[in-house]
Order: sequence, then structure tokens, then C-alpha cells
Amino acid sequence: MKLKRNKKFIPCTVDDGDELFPNGIFEFNITKMFSFIEKNPDKFILEQVTVTEFNQNFSNLNEPYIDSVDIYRPVIFAEIAPGKFNLIDGNHRMEKARRLGVNTISAFKLTVEQHINFLTTEKAYLAYVGYWNSKLKN
Repeated sequence: MKLKRNKKFIPCTVDDGDELFPNGIFEFNITKMFSFIEKNPDKFILEQVTVTEFNQNFSNLNEPYIDSVDIYRPVIFAEIAPGKFNLIDGNHRMEKARRLGVNTISAFKLTVEQHINFLTTEKAYLAYVGYWNSKLKN
């Protein structure tokens, strides 16, 4: 599905203490995303994903923090190209589950329509629309 630019797009605000997921120019507000999911459970499907199916080469893991995370809190995947989902929240939980030998972990998989509104700048939004559309097969 081709994305059309929403001329009324308003970037997601960032408050002190909000957790952000930066990926190049694209920055998502994870705190607001998770809050929205919690307030709208009927719009999101909680599913189980196999821990070993996802990348285990996280470059920025805080080793001491891994022990403190709750692997029962769902992780979040975002559809970053048609049919392709990347982990954008829960790297430490995923790694802890892997180390504990846990086979599956709860996850929300957000479609592009569900996560695009959590971009924090208009520049990122416009770039994302172009990026997404460039991934569509002709």
C-alpha cells in the first residue's frame, strides 16, 4: 500500500523522560507508542514471537540493565518495509529471554499506519513516506 503524505501530520511530542528509538533520521517516541497501545488494546494484537528468529547482535546493550528487565512486558516490532518488521522496543528483554532459554516472548507488531504517527519530526515523517514508497514492488 502506497503511503500518501498527510499534510496535517503533527509530529509526536517528546517529554522529559520519554524513551525514544532513533534509527537514522527516523526517531519514534516509544513511551507514547506504548501508552497508546495500552489505552487502545482493541486495536492491537498481542502475539508470541520466537526469540531465536530475531537478531541477537545488539550493539548497544547495557549489560547491567539486562538483569533488571521484565521479559513478560511485550516488545514492539514496527513494519519498516512492506511485510518486514524490526524490533524497535525490547532489545534487552529479547536478549534476556534468549539467555534464559525462553522460546517465545509477547510482542506487538505495529503496521506502518499504526506506528508512523509516533515519529518525532515532520522531516522524519516526510522521509519515511518516501522511504516506504521506495520499498514497494512495482
